[in-house]
Amino acid sequence: MSKVYLTQEIPTDRETGKPKYSIAGAAKYGEIVTLLPMYSQIIYSPGPAVQKLKGLLNNFTSEDYLLCAGDPAIMCAVTSIITQLTNGKFKLLKWDRQEKSYYVLNFDI
Repeated sequence: MSKVYLTQEIPTDRETGKPKYSIAGAAKYGEIVTLLPMYSQIIYSPGPAVQKLKGLLNNFTSEDYLLCAGDPAIMCAVTSIITQLTNGKFKLLKWDRQEKSYYVLNFDI
């Protein structure tokens, strides 16, 4: 079964503790695997975060999906790592606000 790799945990509402938005629709593409906590950021030294992400992504295949949320620097690092693992082939889930659903973008870089 494919996996959906979520770059960061979805932020929660401070009052209710519930996620600010739902990614439940992404679950139809596979098991959701969250890579980093919601408040993680890459600020001055990306090295430690990149090493952690490499370990978390070592089983990523071109049959899995990427779902981006959070810090753009983390999204960039994750994308760079998975393109190395899959020779540039990966699938990205993109949210369509009008249709209120995800669609798949297939990349071959």
